[in-house]
Amino acid sequence: MIENNGAIIGTFIVYLGLMLAIGVYAYKRTSNSSDYFLGGRSLGPWPAALSAGASDMSGWLLLGLPGYAFAAGYESLWLAGGLLLGTWLNWLLVAKRLRTYSIEADDALTLPEFFAKRFEDKSNLLQVISAFFILLFFLFYTSSGLVAGGKLFETVFGLDYTWAVIIGTVCVVSYTLFGGFLAVSWTDLVQGLLMAAALLIVPIIAIQTEGGFGAMFSALEAKNPELLTLWNDAKGEPLTAIAIISLAAWGLGYFGQPHILARFAAIRSNEEIPTARRIAVIWSALAMIGAMLVGLVGIIYVDNQLGGNLGDGEKIFMLLVNAIFHPVVAGILLAAILAAIMSTADSQLLVSSSALAEDFYKQVFRKDASQQEVVMVGRIAVIGLSVVALMLAMNPESSVLGLVSYAWAGFGAAFGPTLILSLYWKRMNRLGALAGVLVGGITVVLWKQVSGGIFDIYEIVPGIIFATIAIIIVSLVTTEPSASVQARFDRFKNQL
Repeated sequence: MIENNGAIIGTFIVYLGLMLAIGVYAYKRTSNSSDYFLGGRSLGPWPAALSAGASDMSGWLLLGLPGYAFAAGYESLWLAGGLLLGTWLNWLLVAKRLRTYSIEADDALTLPEFFAKRFEDKSNLLQVISAFFILLFFLFYTSSGLVAGGKLFETVFGLDYTWAVIIGTVCVVSYTLFGGFLAVSWTDLVQGLLMAAALLIVPIIAIQTEGGFGAMFSALEAKNPELLTLWNDAKGEPLTAIAIISLAAWGLGYFGQPHILARFAAIRSNEEIPTARRIAVIWSALAMIGAMLVGLVGIIYVDNQLGGNLGDGEKIFMLLVNAIFHPVVAGILLAAILAAIMSTADSQLLVSSSALAEDFYKQVFRKDASQQEVVMVGRIAVIGLSVVALMLAMNPESSVLGLVSYAWAGFGAAFGPTLILSLYWKRMNRLGALAGVLVGGITVVLWKQVSGGIFDIYEIVPGIIFATIAIIIVSLVTTEPSASVQARFDRFKNQL
């Protein structure tokens, strides 16, 4: 338990009060389903970029990535480099096209709804199956945030893990429930800035405390030179091609993440996308460099102060903050972890609730449901999904990075190839899209159950390969898209 936590508790209360105030204000500006699920497409470049980044990175940026760097050293650069490249390519290849096409496709609000309208799927099968995979993988993704919240409250306040997870869940649900997309995006702007500041301040001060950059790298070299190489693991064994591909392939997941793609659709205008892209890439680069430095300096701190013994590497950020900073400052910096957790979990809950309300409830049960009814179902879904995710998060041995990796692969494979080809390939049809979603999602689920040899590669790689092949083959061997689908594609292309 972190000492002198009275000031930290006060800081947390002030922080949560600010986030709730933003949620209440956004609630007053939410009048229909477009407002609740996409903020009325009113995001400027700063909230769009930082909301996409903050909702993407989640608690793993302050827990999982520092913990990985703490254990593996420079090996973590493969993971961070893949993610940075993926961030840039996602904004470059997808953002403008998705925003434009989602408006052309009868103002589609969710990714499953976009697929259904893009291919004129009258059966709603594509929309419902897409929504099913969103609900499946987001339960694991949201659980990772609740596990991170549990570790935070357990470490800071000495709470029992179960109560720590419950309190963290209540914090997230409280403002997502009312404010919807605007509350999520505006709080993400604040939280994204706080996360970046914390990840730059903490390692810089910690490194100076340990004698500066030169002293840190000399100490790492003396402890284990393998921590400072890209090509060997921490044990000195060469990284295999499968290991390197698996780490770098995390970047491929960006193209299928519904909570990130929603920010693209919500941007105010296409002209603001290049500015948002630059902000997002710079923020991501600074944040991930800081996270890796936290892990590296943490190795030296633990050796010098704790005798080299740290039970859970994912807690290294919290331990450094407590050791170095005044309790008031520590409270602000630790709130950055809560910010990271909340910024992702709220987005995941919102996208999941929109899938349940817009893509299941409205399409299967009540096609004539009013917008107010859909929003109410969405809010009820937030509570229900939170309870299920909470149950999945109750294992204190859960790894934040492990839970995230599975959900990340699931979304990347199920939706990434389908979305990219739908935005670029006119010949793609409804059956091809359905094949891509099914093959990508099922491949990830099955691949995860097997290990050894080629099966050790990160499941997102075979998932994306097989989904792409399925889309192309099925689209080419079945009938061409209808004339109206092709005409809509032409109108979309003319607007770019």
